[in-house]
Amino acid sequence: MIVTRVGYTRQLNELSEHFARLGQQVIADINASALAVCEADAGSAEGIVEARRTSERLRRLIEDSCMSLMLLQQPLARDLRLVTSSFRAVTDLARIDEMCSDIAILSLELPAGSVAPVAQIVGRLAEGAATMVERATTAFLVSDGGMAEGVFATDDAVDALYEEARTAVVSVLRADGDGGEGLPELLMVAKYYERMGDHAQGIADWAVFNATGLYRGRGIGEVEDE
Repeated sequence: MIVTRVGYTRQLNELSEHFARLGQQVIADINASALAVCEADAGSAEGIVEARRTSERLRRLIEDSCMSLMLLQQPLARDLRLVTSSFRAVTDLARIDEMCSDIAILSLELPAGSVAPVAQIVGRLAEGAATMVERATTAFLVSDGGMAEGVFATDDAVDALYEEARTAVVSVLRADGDGGEGLPELLMVAKYYERMGDHAQGIADWAVFNATGLYRGRGIGEVEDE
């Protein structure tokens, strides 16, 4: 039994380590995607695409660890919250990383100079999304419900930035429809960042559950309309 419990503790620690690594990778990819779009940094875009294999491996490790713990280790109630919330929150992290990959691919197709009208707004959007993900994953890992609650308060600012980007794109298109090449794609990029904020709220939801046992479902949760 002692040997079993030692293995059980090791698995819990590894689960948290894998989650932390995936969170760090996702945050790095959000920042890199902003460089790819706003500064036409092809190297950053290619790096995101190449890192997808690592992200997918970490996701599988987390999911496999959760299943092993639930089926074989009979976790205690407190640990069961960690296992359950990890299994659910990793889906939000993975979705965010998929969006980063999509943005990276789009950035390679954008015409030169097309980003200029909204580059600053898109950069701020990416920064806001990265901040939300960082706070949500940190709250999850340290089991801090109060910190997780703070994530929800920052989503309005990200939503407002998306509306600002949308308005700017529409204004340019109305002023010069023929000169708006690439702007619809940029609006899609902005929407991706806004959606990342929603998924960050999903992680924060599971962070609150991990800390308190209460789940409110204020992020995207089960409803995915993409």
